Amino acid sequence: MLYFPRWKIFLIVAICVLGTILTLPNFLSRETLSALPNWYAHNRVNLGLDLRGGSHLLLEVDMGAVIRDRVEGLVDSARTQLRNDNVGYTAINPGDRGITVQLRDPAQADTAVRSLRQLANTIGGGPLGGGQPDLEVTASGGSVTARLSEIALRERATQAIEQSIEIVRRRIDETGVNEPTIARQGADRILVQLPGVEDPDRVKRLLGTTAKMTFRLVDMNADPSAGRAPPGTDILPSAEGGRAQSAYVIRKKVEVDGANLTNATAGSNPQTGEWVVNFEFDSIGARRFADVTRANVGRPFAIVLDNKVISAPVIREPITGGRGQISGSFTAADANDLAVLLRAGALPAPLKVIEERTVGPDLGADSIRAGLMAVGIGFVLVCTYMIAAYGLFGAFACFALLVNTVLTLAALSLLQATLTLPGIAGILLSLGLAVDANILINERVREETKKGRGVFGSVEAGFSRAYSTIVDANLTTAIKMAILFVLGTGAIKGFAVTITFGILISLFTATVLVRLMMVSWLRKTRPAALPV
Repeated sequence: MLYFPRWKIFLIVAICVLGTILTLPNFLSRETLSALPNWYAHNRVNLGLDLRGGSHLLLEVDMGAVIRDRVEGLVDSARTQLRNDNVGYTAINPGDRGITVQLRDPAQADTAVRSLRQLANTIGGGPLGGGQPDLEVTASGGSVTARLSEIALRERATQAIEQSIEIVRRRIDETGVNEPTIARQGADRILVQLPGVEDPDRVKRLLGTTAKMTFRLVDMNADPSAGRAPPGTDILPSAEGGRAQSAYVIRKKVEVDGANLTNATAGSNPQTGEWVVNFEFDSIGARRFADVTRANVGRPFAIVLDNKVISAPVIREPITGGRGQISGSFTAADANDLAVLLRAGALPAPLKVIEERTVGPDLGADSIRAGLMAVGIGFVLVCTYMIAAYGLFGAFACFALLVNTVLTLAALSLLQATLTLPGIAGILLSLGLAVDANILINERVREETKKGRGVFGSVEAGFSRAYSTIVDANLTTAIKMAILFVLGTGAIKGFAVTITFGILISLFTATVLVRLMMVSWLRKTRPAALPV
């Protein structure tokens, strides 16, 4: 127990030195870091929103838009289905949660009900079935109503919020923000925290844009200035107010959906030098794009983003390679933002910013100073008590606490984790948990000494008998922190991470490192009595 082979001593020292080296980038200036290799300079602890400053946004998903999209799709599908089943109708009226079909012949009500039920999607269930339709179809006199069920509304709300969170995460990742916090809050809200963001307005624009892109044909026979769109068309404004043509008459039929895009990058046109966005389709999109351009040579083909026409170029020849280009007097920032939106995908519904807070760097710096002061005061108080209670062995424990803090920062740096104020509180608490192990060991050594055991025997018995208690106490704490990490979000996770690292590392510093220092001192001085 008290014998350390040479290789083990070298390993313990190497771990301490390596931890110090990994911690150093956190305390070096930007000029010094720029001269270091990237793999080393980037191993730093990322500061959270409360320490570094940044933006706090609370977004709300427009669930009404999700339902309206389903109802609009239901209108088109109902027309096709009723026509195929030879059911005559005079009107299809959309409502808040469904549609109402006015029949020409009330005797066809049962046939219309069966027709509309075929438009329902199945919710829940598994491979063997058991799901429920999302439409409730009822007949009343000469009309048939198809409404979304309550289960369907809840299912669509859940899908919309989950899809929105994933797309928000993709868009923010494209901007290069380190360690953002993106979490669901309530039934229809998303919490977004962006540490160190210097241009929150740009992020709000990226998150507030639905980015629903479609490729649709322009109706060349209609005049948008008439103010009334012919059946099957929409009058959509141009995305640029300075264009000669400020609006277009666009067919409602979507020829190619933006969901078939696989990539989008900003670039420049070598002939004109203007910024453009190059895009690529998947196999399905490429085939549809080729078919449409082949059948409509000489006609304008509109690129529509969020019900605004970005560009409406004339098809000069069939485009069969599955690649295209969007131009529109973009600046470099506009082209990059549009490419980010297209790569991340379209939101299922618009997002509305309902709460915004900005944490300034000055407030973050004050938080850092307060947190470091708290850690420093806590460290001094713990060390004062340990030295007063256990003398030299208490000083060994204090040195181990310092190494514990360094190794904890090294682990956080290696993982490039985010440190928040609760994380600093976790480091402070882990100091107290780490010193508990040394208190147990020293008390055991003191008990063995009082029993009349020798110097070496007392130390060996103290470590061996306290070790199981230390492992049990740290293991139960680690389990609790694991539960906090899994169930918690944001600051709670940061607190759990720092505590976990602290107690795991304390098993090394409090038992292995302290034991090495005690044994080295005992072998060198051969004292007659222990200083406890």
